[in-house]
Amino acid sequence: MSELFDCREAFQRTLIELAAEDERIVAVVNDSVGSSKLGGFEKAYPARLINVGIAEQNMVGVGAGLANGGRIPFVSAASPFLTGRALEQIKADVAYSNTNVKLCGQSPGLAYGELGPTHHSIEDLAWLRAIANLTVIVPADSIETEQVIRWAARTEGPVFIRVSRMPVPDVHATGYTFTPGVATTLRVGSDVTLIACGIMVSRALEAADLLAEDGVSARVLSMPTVRPLDREAVLAAATDTGAIVTVEEATVHGGLGGAVAELVSTERPTPMRILGVPGVFAPTGSVESLLERFGLTAGGIVAAAGELVHARTAA
Repeated sequence: MSELFDCREAFQRTLIELAAEDERIVAVVNDSVGSSKLGGFEKAYPARLINVGIAEQNMVGVGAGLANGGRIPFVSAASPFLTGRALEQIKADVAYSNTNVKLCGQSPGLAYGELGPTHHSIEDLAWLRAIANLTVIVPADSIETEQVIRWAARTEGPVFIRVSRMPVPDVHATGYTFTPGVATTLRVGSDVTLIACGIMVSRALEAADLLAEDGVSARVLSMPTVRPLDREAVLAAATDTGAIVTVEEATVHGGLGGAVAELVSTERPTPMRILGVPGVFAPTGSVESLLERFGLTAGGIVAAAGELVHARTAA
């Protein structure tokens, strides 16, 4: 079994390294030092970690003020509260004002399983993707998380980064370089394309292996940037394979699947399946039980891809 990594560890380690090189880098949190894994950062740079308490709207405003003062703030909090409570500030103080704030949504998706619907962050991709001027990124593993944090620190402008809590294997090779708006082809294929982001990428690769055993050739695209989307990679997938399955740890409405559907429906109509939470409040339960419930497993992906391939064969 592949070794699993907590992307939050990569986030903190990288932020500490960058802070040593650039005194402008600061962290802003909402009483979430522990859950953001920022204890090491606080120990190394106590004066550069600002804890505003449980006040997410204020936290984003403080981040915008620090950016206007020449700092590079990484605003870190549990994704449901960062994006839900402070959506107006993200829109007005960060995106509309084009401030150099790095929003880091910790433990997104279904990661807080046992804490229930109030803590699930399945809507964040949908409502943030609707905001102009905001780059939305969902790293797939610890290697990509490090790369995204490094890119964000050196790039001017607002960005939202989903930092996974669930341990995942590294799917990228050492030496991988993140480029915004560019997907990575992790597996070639000609019968169907699996487009995934975040923790679903490794599961898409597992599904591709299972499909190969049934004689189905599946292309796997890792799509870290939900906004802007890699249009060329999606349209090429539609042309080359004629079927697309998107997979995300989020609601099926308005996230990665919605972005792909918007593109192919207007430029290259293609049969699709969108896997995610199907427009409901996800219940309380363990993470694995919730992923199984909504088909966000290798088996669930295989079933969706099989439907598309068999429908084409039968036509």
